[in-house]
Amino acid sequence: MGSGSGKSGGGKRHLGTRLTHAARDRKLTQNGVNPVVQRASTVLVESASKLFEPGGWTYGRHGTATHEALRQALMEIEDAKHCALVASGLMACTVPFIAFAETGAHVLVGDNTYGPTRRFCDRTLSRWGCETEYFDTTIGGGIEKLIRPTTKLIFLESPGSMTFEIADAPAIAAAAKAKNVVTVMDNTWSGGVFYRPLSLGFDVSVQANTKYVSGGADVLNGAIFTNDEALMARLKETIADLGSNVSADDAYTVLRGARSLALRMDRHQASALAVARWLKTHPAIQRVLHPALEDDPGHALWKRDFSGASGLFGIVLKASSTQQTHAFLDALELFGLGFSYGGFESLAIHCDPQLKRSTVKLAYGGPLIRLSIGLEDPADLIADLDQALKPLA
Repeated sequence: MGSGSGKSGGGKRHLGTRLTHAARDRKLTQNGVNPVVQRASTVLVESASKLFEPGGWTYGRHGTATHEALRQALMEIEDAKHCALVASGLMACTVPFIAFAETGAHVLVGDNTYGPTRRFCDRTLSRWGCETEYFDTTIGGGIEKLIRPTTKLIFLESPGSMTFEIADAPAIAAAAKAKNVVTVMDNTWSGGVFYRPLSLGFDVSVQANTKYVSGGADVLNGAIFTNDEALMARLKETIADLGSNVSADDAYTVLRGARSLALRMDRHQASALAVARWLKTHPAIQRVLHPALEDDPGHALWKRDFSGASGLFGIVLKASSTQQTHAFLDALELFGLGFSYGGFESLAIHCDPQLKRSTVKLAYGGPLIRLSIGLEDPADLIADLDQALKPLA
């Protein structure tokens, strides 16, 4: 499936077209093709009456024309009415907790959630007197039994960014709405191109633009999306109170990458599937964790709710020692050994040292490796994996 398929009916232009033409208003570009990089702290207003005008642009921390251009493009990606920018993907994940939770509150968090988000809950939220309860992301409508009168927020990511479980997002959203609980989805895996949490009933979608949206592995940025004006007002208040801001240069860099997002996601998807299908046949591989594969446990939900897949998936090696696992990773020539994903480069990491679960027992029977498939030719990546896996076969 392509990034322009299926979900854009009714004459709406495809995402690649919309991203190419988004934020091209001359007020933002000053007759150039791209928006100006407007760096500002102090902003001069036209008259004294406008100094305290509600919603007015009065200080650089609240954004410039460059930030407005990026917001316009990002809203096209997520089909959202409102977007707020923050300095990193982690901040995009944590701001909703700060905005909607409180002392004495209870929050529900998917057990496969991105490690730094989990760390924020365990370390900072607990210090503030807010209780975090982790749940199996595959719980679906059963989450209703976990919702308490004090539950303020449900947060999850689908698929999990290391173990790749798919959540039944509509069922979780429906249960939360019935109890007036805010729902937040970390949508970074799909880049926003292949998954629309807001259309599935979630209140808020967040992304690390550091990854697929920017695509260059050279900028940190995050975004928060919602169609609810009141929720966005609360989120923006929180961001303002934290003093968070995004530099104009970073906003420009993310927007430059976003222009090619739809095209790149199609390539990431096709290459990753080619590599994943080959790995399924390799004698050193015990299991491939990729929801777009027909035998994956989450495939039916993925096929129902997603229009495509990204370049990130996992593999389980056959029983191997830590030394053998490290030797495999060190033998890779085209895969860099590094965290993050979504850039032009392919990456690999050993997941076991950072896997943490509270409710789900993980027993893969071998080391878990995460692969991020970049823009290299998949045949070359397969050849690289083959030579590195030979000692384990």
